[in-house]
Amino acid sequence: MNLEQVIALLEQHQNPRGIEHWQKMNNTGGLSSYGIGLTQQRKLAKQVGKNRELAAQLWQQPNYDAKVLGLLIDNPKQITIEQAEQQVEQLAGGMLCHVFSSCDATLAKSPIAFQVAENWLSSEDPIRRRCAYGLVYELSKKKSKFYDDSFFMSVINLIDSTFVNQSRPVLLAMGGALLGIGKRSAELNIASVALAKKIGSIDFNEDGQTCDPFDVLKHLTNDRLKEKLGIS
Repeated sequence: MNLEQVIALLEQHQNPRGIEHWQKMNNTGGLSSYGIGLTQQRKLAKQVGKNRELAAQLWQQPNYDAKVLGLLIDNPKQITIEQAEQQVEQLAGGMLCHVFSSCDATLAKSPIAFQVAENWLSSEDPIRRRCAYGLVYELSKKKSKFYDDSFFMSVINLIDSTFVNQSRPVLLAMGGALLGIGKRSAELNIASVALAKKIGSIDFNEDGQTCDPFDVLKHLTNDRLKEKLGIS
């Protein structure tokens, strides 16, 4: 499929309710949207197939859904650090940051994911820090020869020493990272639970939303997870 065909595909699947919600948001970065949910986007990505050249073209569009689809169809094996650095500078909308680094993101599947996460965890740029914690969440679900539980313990310590006065988006990303880390092992769970108690529930409501706050502690202390990790 070419760019014109993919844009037509997005138009065919536009969601009026999603568009209406998008127009009420204040973190769209000036991007338009067809209001398509991520689940549907993943289905469309499978329909289009991996295509690195097309992914680059979609990324240049002033449309949120086109950019998301571009992220989903890119080839993770070919993503470079230079590309990641360029794209992170172009994350116009808050929601795009989340899809870029988490949500089973293509970047997280790339060979450079761990190096990028390490670099961005100590960045002065809050967007890079937010994306770094999104990547940590994705990395926490995998086994690798490049990192082990000692890396994730260092991330817990970093969050512990820096979470105060963080912006809400970065704090939410930190909470997401803790959620993933705390499911890896009993030791990491105990450390994550202790920190989650200090941080407390994280309110993410904006634009008139009334959702329950993000309660990391609740997710890390459920009986099923404790049984799985052998925690009494």
